[in-house]
Amino acid sequence: MGGMTEITGSTTAPSAPGDAPAAAPGSASVPEWEQRFRASRVSLPDWAEDAPDRALFVSNATGTYELYAWDRATGEQRRVTDRPNGTTDGALTPDGESIWWFDDTDGDEFGVWMRRPFHGGEAGSGDEPAVPGLAPSYPAGLAIGRDGTAVVGRSTDEEGTTVHVVRPGAAPVEIYRHRESAGVGDLSHDGTLIVLEHTEHGDAMHSALRVVRPDGTTVAELDDTEGGTKELGLSVLGFAPVAGDTRLLVGHQRRGRWEPMIWDPTTGEETDLALGLPGDVSAEWYPDASALLVVHGFEARSDLWRYEPGAGAPVRVETPPGSVSGATARPDGTVEYLWSSAAQPPVIRSTSGAVVLDPPGPKAPGSVPVEDVWVDGPGGRVHALVQRPAAPAQGPFPTVFEIHGGPTWHDSDAFASGPAAWVDHGYAVVRVNYRGSTGYGRAWTDALKHRVGLIELEDIAAVREWAVKSGLADPEKTVLAGGSWGGYLTLLGLGTQPDDWALGLAAVPVADYVTAYHDEMEDLKAMDRTLLGGTPEEVPERFAASSPLTYVDEVRAPVYISAGVNDPRCPIRQVENYVDRLKDRNAVHEVYRYDAGHGSLVVEERIKQVRLELDFARRHLAPGPAPQPVSQPVPSDE
Repeated sequence: MGGMTEITGSTTAPSAPGDAPAAAPGSASVPEWEQRFRASRVSLPDWAEDAPDRALFVSNATGTYELYAWDRATGEQRRVTDRPNGTTDGALTPDGESIWWFDDTDGDEFGVWMRRPFHGGEAGSGDEPAVPGLAPSYPAGLAIGRDGTAVVGRSTDEEGTTVHVVRPGAAPVEIYRHRESAGVGDLSHDGTLIVLEHTEHGDAMHSALRVVRPDGTTVAELDDTEGGTKELGLSVLGFAPVAGDTRLLVGHQRRGRWEPMIWDPTTGEETDLALGLPGDVSAEWYPDASALLVVHGFEARSDLWRYEPGAGAPVRVETPPGSVSGATARPDGTVEYLWSSAAQPPVIRSTSGAVVLDPPGPKAPGSVPVEDVWVDGPGGRVHALVQRPAAPAQGPFPTVFEIHGGPTWHDSDAFASGPAAWVDHGYAVVRVNYRGSTGYGRAWTDALKHRVGLIELEDIAAVREWAVKSGLADPEKTVLAGGSWGGYLTLLGLGTQPDDWALGLAAVPVADYVTAYHDEMEDLKAMDRTLLGGTPEEVPERFAASSPLTYVDEVRAPVYISAGVNDPRCPIRQVENYVDRLKDRNAVHEVYRYDAGHGSLVVEERIKQVRLELDFARRHLAPGPAPQPVSQPVPSDE
């Protein structure tokens, strides 16, 4: 589940250490960019299959993203977790009696599943280890059956991936183990079939499927990679949610993009679902398995459809133009969905016309809409989303190229508080769906191999050239920025394209690719081996060509780096290696380290980080844009 509530009391969050006290979210003294971050948000509620009035969602209403239980019959909402660095991973048992949540240490993603009653007391009371016999690990999927059986996926550096069946009152039984990445996909309605996604063939970008019994014996295999020789992947969308139905909804790439099909592993029958939609298509079952709820993503927007297999063309489920970040079909036939656009904050609506969850407190201010730009790049047309400062401002503007993470992700016409903050301060914002991004077909996503990082930067450079020539961007004030993979591309771009960028802002980046590989979690090592064709010892020249550390001596622009000291994805040691090289050169740079993992779930911490980035840009792009008044500035840690 994703997304976001205590529903009573003030929504003002506690201040982060060193910050000025937070003002009330709607107060005139609080700039709009901060109001957007502080406004309460909620995720699309996940509901128990056999008790649909019991739901679980995530909210930032107390200032930290935590899990909340919601009894829809009574309206009661209760915070389930209360941890300093927040909690977002949770699941309901099918009967709605228990909540499982993942307990790590300060965002390091390494921990154990905990369990508490749905109608438990205060957050933190009544929690117990859900599987006492399993040691801490990185999570690799979870499925919970109607008889209390759980299927738990685990990943560790020492063991690789293991899958365990846990029956009530019994010790965990290991049914799967492999060095390559894998995970639990789903458990059938009657608990007799388990589907696993695995990459035993060595291609971490394209999974195969194996259906097994609870004792681990194999029922059926589905492998479009042909043992790793063919770059086609599969994904689990879910078993049919009714008794006696063994059909499995599967995502495939056989026609060059993601589409659903139905596979019965007990008979081998495959049912092709050619829906006639141009973009990537995902789907889930309606609760009675009579139809599919289809989410269709195309060119940075998404829409919803209802499809009854064998009954003709899909039927549109009306939603406004923008992006649907999640959707679910309810037992009464209505559909609930989380929607937003770049200009309008997120809202959870129902096809009944109602707002499903309305968080307390002031609402987030809106922002400006995006414009679509298509630019000819070396690998084909590149799609970019552009936001300009509100009229009557005229370009050229100082321009932030905000680069998304992933890399298998994409920017969309969806609400984002970070880009909106830059627009408020007089910057144009450009977001590039470079090669490697999802949503533009399999070939576009898979184009990265071996020249990792360099290919993405070619596309970003093409869009930057358009932005300058069109009069949008001031060529002396172009900023390269991003988090995670976007932070990696920022540091790599500052070194390989030093004439293009006046400033770099890199959050939780890969900075030294070789050290990052050796320190990161095991699943990411598998992905790096797929992208680069081997380990640093096997293909040292490729790791060197793709590592920001290789080009650090070419960096001329001021660099701001923020990093979580507990980050398992972009570990801190490799960031420090890069920073040490900047220090050796007396290069202009600032570093902010914070006590969390791959980003922060604490609202005030996130505001602090954006404030520091805005201040860094103001100081180093002089004479920069006249900024909107902001709260008291906070000095960085270095």
